[in-house]
Amino acid sequence: MATAEQRTDANDVWLPFPPGEIEGLPDGFRYRHWDAGPDFPADPARCAFYVVPYMKGAEASLRPLPRMSRVRVVQTLTAGIEHMLPGLSQMPPGAQLCNARGLHDASTAELALTLILAALRDIPGFVRSQDAGEWRPDFRPALADKSVLIVGYGSIGSAIEDRLTPFECARVVRVARTARDTVRGPVHPLSDLSALLPTADVVVLAAPLTEGTRGLVGGDFLARMKDGALLVNIARGPIVDTQALLGELESGRLRAALDVTDPEPLPAGHPLWHAPGVLITPHVGGPSSAFLPRAKRLLREQLTLFAAGEPLRNVVATAGESGCA
Repeated sequence: MATAEQRTDANDVWLPFPPGEIEGLPDGFRYRHWDAGPDFPADPARCAFYVVPYMKGAEASLRPLPRMSRVRVVQTLTAGIEHMLPGLSQMPPGAQLCNARGLHDASTAELALTLILAALRDIPGFVRSQDAGEWRPDFRPALADKSVLIVGYGSIGSAIEDRLTPFECARVVRVARTARDTVRGPVHPLSDLSALLPTADVVVLAAPLTEGTRGLVGGDFLARMKDGALLVNIARGPIVDTQALLGELESGRLRAALDVTDPEPLPAGHPLWHAPGVLITPHVGGPSSAFLPRAKRLLREQLTLFAAGEPLRNVVATAGESGCA
């Protein structure tokens, strides 16, 4: 929360969009447009509120932070903030790092459902047949009557379940870091995964990348998945051990639909491109027509709170606090 004195000393707001394109921004700030270009739009030391450019990579996003000596808020436009965590130690004590929880729920959940349906019904195979001018009807698995396990049940995981509801799944099972009850039913703790994995036809990864989830989907995890099961990753690539997944794909025992990979971008010639039973999209869960209006609404709401000295939403870390810097 900024004091009046702090807003007077440093009242620049850096936006990745031209400020004239966002209606209803509060008065009292100097709005600067910077989308990770080579030149800064103004002295970073005068920046009070920094909106991180979207999909420009960690190096570009972190570049101005060492000079933002009076920044009070760093706002990402992503739900995941792992790319900004190295910058916490460069932020002044008390500065807040906020994520974009809720911004990508609709778009990412929509892609998750798209990947599930496309992989189960073998849409890539039909596209290849179309390219070859071949008519190849066949039976394919349906989503109906399948058991779906969602690993990571935050706002995106919940939005995925919203979209699964009309598809007559046999059941949807929820897993998160800690157990809790919801109106839909229980959320199981991660410690229950071993027992739940063999029951799932589709496993959807929607968890944030943390030290606790990095490499979560390794050889043991994959070995416990049932034969023929589908792994869907719309979270972060390093949650999955790529070599372990490749082994399961090449054996034909499992299938996968991946919006994120490790490494990412996936380089040309990587064996994952041509592994059997895999569908890959290039990290497009968030970038859709749903992004811009929701991003502008989030920034307008956060800046209005900041101008009024009110607590911000989605604060995930504060510089200088134990364990954060």
